[in-house]
Amino acid sequence: MHTVRTEIRTKQYSYRTEKSYLYWVRLFILFNDKKHPKVMGNHEIERFLNHLAVNRGV
Repeated sequence: MHTVRTEIRTKQYSYRTEKSYLYWVRLFILFNDKKHPKVMGNHEIERFLNHLAVNRGV
């Protein structure tokens, strides 16, 4: 999370945006059994987005 936070702050996004991004990153990681994002690819992203669309109505 530290890398994401640093990148967001470097780009001077608002604190609220930072909180939102970190929330979604955390949710993505937890959904994928706590795997590190560097070892995940399109398959995991598609699974997560399908889950959000179908099960959570996002």
